[in-house]
Amino acid sequence: MDAETQQRILDAVDAGFEAQLATTRDFVAIPSTRGAEGPCQDMIGDLLRARGYEVDDWHINVDDLKDLRGFGTIEHDFSRARTVVGTYRSSTEAGKSLILQGHCDVVPAGPLELWDTPPFSPVIKDGKMFGRGACDMKSGTIGALYALDAIKAAGLKPTARIHFQSVIEEESTGVGALSTLQRGYRADACFIPEPTGGKMVRAQVGVIWFRLRVKGHPVHVAHAGSGANAIMAAYHLIQAVQKLEIEWNERAKADRHFKTLNHPINFNPGIIKGGDWASSVPAWCDVDCRIAVLPGWSIADHQKEILACIAAASRNHRFLANNPPEVEWSGFLSEGYELTNSAASEAAFGKAFNKVYGGAVEDLVFTALTDTRFYGLNHGIPSLCFGASGGEMHGFNEFVDLESLKKTTKAMALFIAEWCGVERA
Repeated sequence: MDAETQQRILDAVDAGFEAQLATTRDFVAIPSTRGAEGPCQDMIGDLLRARGYEVDDWHINVDDLKDLRGFGTIEHDFSRARTVVGTYRSSTEAGKSLILQGHCDVVPAGPLELWDTPPFSPVIKDGKMFGRGACDMKSGTIGALYALDAIKAAGLKPTARIHFQSVIEEESTGVGALSTLQRGYRADACFIPEPTGGKMVRAQVGVIWFRLRVKGHPVHVAHAGSGANAIMAAYHLIQAVQKLEIEWNERAKADRHFKTLNHPINFNPGIIKGGDWASSVPAWCDVDCRIAVLPGWSIADHQKEILACIAAASRNHRFLANNPPEVEWSGFLSEGYELTNSAASEAAFGKAFNKVYGGAVEDLVFTALTDTRFYGLNHGIPSLCFGASGGEMHGFNEFVDLESLKKTTKAMALFIAEWCGVERA
């Protein structure tokens, strides 16, 4: 691809950026928390149809996925769960095929009074867009769509098949991405524009979600010593898993990527519910937890370690020794992933990156996960993850930096043109 063609594409991104931001605002304004992603999928379907793509919009059947590698437990109402894929087919098959994927589900906003502006009323100020999902990762998804638009606006069309995928459940199980593979979508490479601060994810953790269900013995608090407090017992178990976290971080020091980080394995008790009355010793407590694992670590083996940790801690507790807690797997059962067999796709992206940013792209060792794992681990599809800068993901006042978003869009557009090939429309 010559310099003049590259410049036409870059100029087209600049010309379309205000429209891109308007579409991003509309997308962020939809409160697509778990189970409520339908309106976002409707919007993506409409955007794809308006652009002339073949649209495949289907309801996800958990029974089709439950035996596949990386399936995570579904506990909520899944009757409205959908995946949307738009496919571009070229009359000339001269380049390499590509999956562009983004997730539209977002985490809960939390207490609204702790946001400076309403989370689902996106605001642009100081070169940033604020709103839940603005960074993670709705701006990236729309950026990928406008990268394709820029190629068309430059008078060009790709010469390879492209699947634009909008998925759900990235924040809790990943079964949205898994459903695209079960549906049969494949390509020579996958690109996911998660917010990575302009770096390429080289390795990422996997995640296990589990729930501790702890019983107690209720009595009037005036006689607390004769009862068993389930909330305090749950805290005893949390402390035990914190020690397991320390052990796993010691083990991580031998990993070739994660040894560069001080504390890559993070355990988080994320939700706690328990008790019925402030003056009654609580009879129950549920704690929803997350802990990371590294690439190459067996999910089944580390589930066994969690169970052994909880069993050992229970034996050392006055009440739990005879009333052991239950452990439920409540979401992610996801392996870590290392980008491999990706020399060709990385070389193509490297050219795009150098044109936009200058120099070589830096690697990122990621202590969260992305959907790249399914494409790479399940089907050997090299899966690149690169995106814009931002902040406060999963927190208050989440934002994406707009200049970095524009650069990311330009890099994606040039990568698509380089990888898929282009010809005059």
